[in-house]
Amino acid sequence: MIKPFFSGLVVLGASLVTNIAMAQEMAPEPASLSKTEGMIMLDYQAIPVPNNPSIDLMGFHVMSRVNDWLYLGVGAHAPLFKGEYGGFMTFDVTAHAQRKVWGDFFVNAGVSAGGGGGGKSVEQSRVLSGTGGFIKNYLGLGYDFKDFSVGANYAKMKFTNSAIDHAQLNAYVQFPISYAIGAYANSGEKVATDPTALWEPLADTGENMLTIGLDNFLQIKPEGTNKSTIHVADLQFSHFMTQHAYWYLDMGVGYSGLPLYNQLLGGLGYRFYLAPQLALYGQLGIGSGGYAPLTINTGAGLLVYPKVSAEYMLDKNFGLALSAGYLDAPKGSSKNYTLGAAMNYHIHAGGGNSNSATTDAVFSGYRFNVFQQTEFDVKYRDQAQGKVNMLSVQIDNLINDHIYIPIQASVAYNAYRSYPGYGEFLGGIGIQNKYDKDNKLQGFGQVLLGTNVHGLIVKSGLGLNYSVSDHLAIYGLLGQTTGIDHDKFKSNYLGLGLTSRFSVPNW
Repeated sequence: MIKPFFSGLVVLGASLVTNIAMAQEMAPEPASLSKTEGMIMLDYQAIPVPNNPSIDLMGFHVMSRVNDWLYLGVGAHAPLFKGEYGGFMTFDVTAHAQRKVWGDFFVNAGVSAGGGGGGKSVEQSRVLSGTGGFIKNYLGLGYDFKDFSVGANYAKMKFTNSAIDHAQLNAYVQFPISYAIGAYANSGEKVATDPTALWEPLADTGENMLTIGLDNFLQIKPEGTNKSTIHVADLQFSHFMTQHAYWYLDMGVGYSGLPLYNQLLGGLGYRFYLAPQLALYGQLGIGSGGYAPLTINTGAGLLVYPKVSAEYMLDKNFGLALSAGYLDAPKGSSKNYTLGAAMNYHIHAGGGNSNSATTDAVFSGYRFNVFQQTEFDVKYRDQAQGKVNMLSVQIDNLINDHIYIPIQASVAYNAYRSYPGYGEFLGGIGIQNKYDKDNKLQGFGQVLLGTNVHGLIVKSGLGLNYSVSDHLAIYGLLGQTTGIDHDKFKSNYLGLGLTSRFSVPNW
């Protein structure tokens, strides 16, 4: 196992525990809000690889501020321009420290730990990614321009038993973010407070949209060994800067045609209203993705993805959408027409304006779970495969006191069947007992449908949250994973980690 990874989790856990007192102080009276700050950090580095072209990695991290110098978050790395590494991708947890030292100059340092992998071929991925676990340490300087910050770090990235083990400079840019949260105990309650007091912490927030979709990539004259249509499940988060313009982040994973094809994109979009219940969206995304260039030729990994969609609103929060687009890999030969369908969930956090009627607002509850998950007694085609250790992230959206929608993504940091890069991406439904702030235990059960490297899987489980504060809980989960295709995958699993819980007002 990769010891630095567990060290990173210890740092994460210790930092959160030391913040318990602050979290308890943040627990507001019913129907009140607290403003929380964070940052989005993008960085870029080129890493020499012995006997191979360098691999360049763009890092994307979203982090929440714990105190005046410490941030915690999650992120990913993916290649863009160098070599033939399309489909290489990592996911991690990060602890980031930052402190001003002179005027607007600051020093920062951090550690990221997680898993991932990829390469020109499946076989080369073992050379490039080792067992899949990695750790990245960095230290550097930056300058704060208020609306954004820039700087450079000396960073070392090492994969276990891998050709990637080098220190180099990277450049980064940071963007501050802020958002308003309420007590987790307020979930499902109507907002009933003075509109001015409510609106102040929401002044620089706006509508958000969560999109869960199924896309079909129709390959145009494919040159890789895979010639089939690739069926992809994707999750997109969009934040509206105005009523019409938005930025977004999208993660997609193949579930059929090429299981565990992966892509990560970000970009800008615009919404046009044709009628009160009908809207058109146009967006342009840039990012990285693929599987292995010999299988699907995305070259160095760079993707450009323009897409249009039409949405029909079922009510004020839910909409159905159909989409069409064109996915191109400029550094490779992969070109694809795309067709898809999706469900949009609108979170009207800003309330439209400061005169919005608060009686129309309800607190929506969310849980953000980060945990170590071990699949043990793994079998594939009735052959024992040992165990798989994974970093897992799950987001729960509470529908009411007893029902929630979970979305889970996991990446292994040890080898599976001698190869790195095993992962899972799932969504489903969960049932829980009603949260009681005077009872430290909340039980739940869930069933998720998704994909791993072999195709479709079902993941069922039972778990407990043990309250440390209104905003923080210890998370435990156990259950079974079963493949539903002819090559049966089966395992039992156990997860243990931490849960951040909160609510947001939704109009």
